[in-house]
Amino acid sequence: MVLYVFKKIKRLKDLREDHDQKQYAIAELLKITRQQYSLYETGKREIPVRYLSILARFYNTSIDYILELTDDMKPYKRKNKLSA
Repeated sequence: MVLYVFKKIKRLKDLREDHDQKQYAIAELLKITRQQYSLYETGKREIPVRYLSILARFYNTSIDYILELTDDMKPYKRKNKLSA
């Protein structure tokens, strides 16, 4: 038997509430159900990286901030691609 333990990502809820958004609106942004999004917020399911990327751009922050790896809310600056 395999037991998966996922960490609740508190900043998902905090960012959503700080931006006056409801779970159903964020779920719509991610093209998933509200129930599915709720599982990510409560830590009952692990949120896919593709959703973290969408949310980081939506909230104008970094994935590291959402995952509590940094307290710096500013998004990272994109580097220009080198021309071939």
